Amino acid sequence: MQPQAFYRAVADDFTAVDEIIKQQLTSRVPLVSKIGDYITSAGGKRLRPLLVLLSGKALGYEGDNLRLLAATIEFLHTATLLHDDVVDMSGMRRGRSTANAMWGNAPSVLVGDFLYSRSFEMMVELGSMPVMQILSQATRIIAEGEVLQLSKVRDASTTEETYMEVIRGKTAMLFEASTHSAAALVGTTDQAREALRQFGDHLGVAFQLVDDLLDYKGDAEALGKNVGDDLAEGKPTLPLIYTMREGTAEQAALVRQAIQKGGIEDLERIREAVEASGALAYTAQMAQRFAGRAIACLDALPASEYRDSLIELSEFAVARTY
Repeated sequence: MQPQAFYRAVADDFTAVDEIIKQQLTSRVPLVSKIGDYITSAGGKRLRPLLVLLSGKALGYEGDNLRLLAATIEFLHTATLLHDDVVDMSGMRRGRSTANAMWGNAPSVLVGDFLYSRSFEMMVELGSMPVMQILSQATRIIAEGEVLQLSKVRDASTTEETYMEVIRGKTAMLFEASTHSAAALVGTTDQAREALRQFGDHLGVAFQLVDDLLDYKGDAEALGKNVGDDLAEGKPTLPLIYTMREGTAEQAALVRQAIQKGGIEDLERIREAVEASGALAYTAQMAQRFAGRAIACLDALPASEYRDSLIELSEFAVARTY
């Protein structure tokens, strides 16, 4: 169990969610279970199921369905990770080899499909049409976000506005779906439901901004992934977009060329350029702003240890180094 207090608030539920994940991963095809177990046992922060549990509890919900919803969200997330690693040709995630590096692309894609399908079976078991509506829409928007990002690879003319659209789709949407679906399951007031939906969106944006910041600031061991991965793939993230827009002509040219050709030959020089141009400070400041907006949304919820945990989680999202 993670040491942060926001995990401790729902420790028993978290353990139960892990059990549901193990049960639902079983398949009569051994390779499905093997790959599914490999990727779900890799650790990770499990923030999305945590958001489901904390949001539901903050609204006073005590039923078992909250745990099933949390496991459903984690299956959706894991499916996207399997597919993402194939698309990005990633070799490392959470400090170890990706499933596609271990078993190849075809099994990874197909097990990702299995996890998507299983998550929809679990949604049916929940028996809530509002939850199904939120999660089915979210999976579409996430896919669109990933395709939009793919279409902007090696495109040095990508704007900050387009970047925000990408991260709202590919990352923030599942954060939003986690908090929003928990509120829908509980059947709370429109005000509390909308507050939690917005909270998830703002938190997801803040989280991805920090992720993109750490691509130039972190170290691979702490992050559990390769530093400079986004640059290697030619993805124009905010630190790069800002450097091209606000940096010196030399800094802008260096970054533009790196995006257009991909690769990390100039990683150290680019790290220096994004730092010197103020891009990292700008990205960190924007992450803080979105985390602040997320916390403000929680005023609509009654005071409780669960609301406090959501606040602490928001602060962690921007203060983390991994």
